Amino acid sequence: MIKFLDIQKNTAKYSGEIHQAIQKVVNSGWYLLGNEVKTFESHYADFIGTKYAIGVANGLDALRLILRAYIEMGVMHEGDEVIVPANTYIASILAITDNRLVPVLVEPSLEFYEIDDTKVEQAITDKTKALMIVHLYGQCAYTENIKKLCQKYNLKLIEDNAQAQGCYFNDVKRTGALGDAAGHSFYPGKNLGALGDAGAITTDDDELARVVRALANYGSNKKYVFDYCGLNSRLDEIQATVLKIKLKYLEKDNNLRRMVAKEYINRISNPEIILPVIKDWNAHVFHLFVVRCKRRDELQHYLEDRGIQTLIHYPIPPHKQHCYKNWRTFSFPITEQIHREILSLPISPVLEDFEIDKIIESINEFR
Repeated sequence: MIKFLDIQKNTAKYSGEIHQAIQKVVNSGWYLLGNEVKTFESHYADFIGTKYAIGVANGLDALRLILRAYIEMGVMHEGDEVIVPANTYIASILAITDNRLVPVLVEPSLEFYEIDDTKVEQAITDKTKALMIVHLYGQCAYTENIKKLCQKYNLKLIEDNAQAQGCYFNDVKRTGALGDAAGHSFYPGKNLGALGDAGAITTDDDELARVVRALANYGSNKKYVFDYCGLNSRLDEIQATVLKIKLKYLEKDNNLRRMVAKEYINRISNPEIILPVIKDWNAHVFHLFVVRCKRRDELQHYLEDRGIQTLIHYPIPPHKQHCYKNWRTFSFPITEQIHREILSLPISPVLEDFEIDKIIESINEFR
């Protein structure tokens, strides 16, 4: 079976360095809020291109804490609206509703799967306080029009960068440094993945960084002094040291993903398969390689029978989920079409040439 993603094989490339680094942490006796976290935060901020990177427990907490900090700062209030793409992974929306803010769903582009920036302005009201863009599948969702709209309506621009570590906009700035703040996930399957849950927030905003760091530490910036009713959401020393090592190889690994994607795009030829449209190869790090097919379920079963594992990102859109049952009557036809038709093919830095060949040949023979 060709695995969708062989995390074990990918991690094994750096196993010597990782084992040595973990042993060093174990022997140190210091497992939280130590030098490994500080070093990774510094390295990651330099990599993204922001003044601050703040390690937290996971990607969802990163987004939750950004919004919570804006509420504590008086920038937002409960009941305010946050615009978000309708086809995002549900974590983006959970972060909004968890803070008693109101998600306003906007359709994506059927061509690129990112929020359609021509439909954003009509969703803005006097209660809109932020636009959350999601660099879905590893592709940059930022546009100059989004920047202009945020400036025109004085909106905070929040990036969900869970899937796009290392991605560029116009070869100048990386995702995670394009807006006012960004949430990052280092879930093991991400391009930059930990050995468990981990996340980070990046920003250039001094006050936001201060409040976020306090909120993530029970609401405290000084031991036993609590300015806020906070959370416990901290990056631990072991995950930080693993991420510090993997960060050194992220550019190389992203380029290997691009090489696989180019093979797929250049060699898959089947009228039933709609391939992704790539505007700029540096604006995509191919966390996922997503195709569309009207006979998606048949295609997935066919590939499984041929020993090729695929996944669906994602089978049910947020507005059709039971946890948001009040949205069941909402209609987002483009989002619903995407969720009916998408299929993610195997893509990783450790995919072998013969595996790529088999995947391409199998898809081309699908009838």
